[in-house]
Formats: sequence, C-alpha cells, structure tokens
Amino acid sequence: MEPKKFLILGGDNRSIELANLLYEDGHNITISHIEGLNFRDCHIIIGPLPFTKDNKTINAPFHIEKIPIEIVFESMKKGQVLMAGGIADEQMKKAMKYGIELVDYFDREELQILNAIPTAEGAIKLAIEHSVITLHNSNVLILGFGRIGKILANMLHGIGANVYIAARKVKDIAWIKSLNYKAIGFNQLNENVGDMDFVFNTIPSLILTKERLEHFHRKTLIIDLASKPGGVDFMQAEELGIKVIHALGLPGKVAPLTAANIIKETIYNIIEERGI
Repeated sequence: MEPKKFLILGGDNRSIELANLLYEDGHNITISHIEGLNFRDCHIIIGPLPFTKDNKTINAPFHIEKIPIEIVFESMKKGQVLMAGGIADEQMKKAMKYGIELVDYFDREELQILNAIPTAEGAIKLAIEHSVITLHNSNVLILGFGRIGKILANMLHGIGANVYIAARKVKDIAWIKSLNYKAIGFNQLNENVGDMDFVFNTIPSLILTKERLEHFHRKTLIIDLASKPGGVDFMQAEELGIKVIHALGLPGKVAPLTAANIIKETIYNIIEERGI
C-alpha cells in the first residue's frame, strides 16, 4: 500500500495506538483537533468506535471541548472518506447529504470476530477480580452463542470451568453439545440459574427479567457484555442483591493495542477492496 494521509479523529486509547501503528507502517498521521486542521488534505479520516455516544458529537474522551459531527462533515470535501465504528443510520444519511463517504468498520465480520477475543479476555478478567472463587470448577452460564459466546466458552472451558450455554437455534444447540459444553434451552433457564456461579450475557435484548432474576442465587456474579441498554433488569438485580457488571468497550480498556491492530487491518481491507 502506498503511504496515505490519515487523520485520527477522537477516540480512546485504541485511537492513540492506531495512530502509532499507522505511523510505523509509513503513513502520514495527524491527530485530531478541529481548529486549525485542514480536513481536505487527508486521504482518509478515521473516527472512533463508537462514532458517537450522544448522536451529536464525536466520541472523543481526551478532548476538552466537544467535537460536533456537523462541523466535521462541513469541514470535509465531497467524496472524502471517513471510517468509524457503530455509525447510526441518521449519521449515514447526514453524510450522504454532504457527499461524504462514511464507512462503518464495525460492520465488518473480520473485526467483530477478532474483537470478540479481547472482549472475552476482559470479561474473564472482571470475573476473577470481582469474585472470591476460582473460575476453575465453577458453574458458568453463557447466554448466547454468537461470536463472543463461542470464544468466551472456549476460554472458560480451557480454564476448567463447567460451561453451560443457553441458545435458541437448533444448530447452535448441536454445536454446543458437539464441543462438550452443556446446552440449556431458554425455557429451562429458571430451573438452572440458581446453580450458577457466573453468568455472562452476550444477547443485546432483555433476557434476565425480574421473573428470571428471582431464581438466581444472591452470590451469582452477572457480567453483561451486551451493548446498551443491555440484557439485564439492573434495578431488579440491585433490589435482589445480585451483583451485575455492565462491561462495555472492553477491547479498548484491556487490550487497546490489540484492538487497534484489529481496526488497522480492517481499514486496510476496506481500502484494498474499495480501491481508496
């Protein structure tokens, strides 16, 4: 790949590491600050993951002042490329009005699969830090058997945990059994959750309702890995004395360099495929 001019816009530790990785690859890198920058000189602007948390400004925790998305779009020229993660349809439509090519790298399957690795490791780290028992020989329930569920199950099984997985699809149940995990149907949750030491939720919808939480043991630790609003009735869990951790953005917190490298490789794939 020929050297390109990248502008890194906002973001957390992943963005800092990403800037370093791109620089090491021989690219021209500018770290963002809206005032005084000429966006139009850049080949590609790389935004954060998630792109925004309030749907109005760029997710930029290290910036003193907020960066309005509208100002960014106004500062770009038609046909210019901005890549970021977790972009809402509203922002996509707004970018189209400005003639900007807005690309969501978080939609890419390769990123989501590899990003599940630091997410799973971060979840295990939290489980160890917030419990008085070992994961080894503990009863662990994973809700969902998607990308994160698969990788997390493999890691927990390797540690020596007794891994139970709740899934709906018949083919997922078959895979769970074939991998020597214990499959639980969602209609069987109430009769099984009381035996669990740890529960990891990966499903982005309300799964652990008030009715289901009443069957939990008070010492069970729940780690919710689902995006907001999560899959747990948090108020009810608190009333019942059940500890819940809503663990968001784990890759950027526990392994920012690894997460940045995953984003970099995904961006390179997009550049190659689109001929940017």
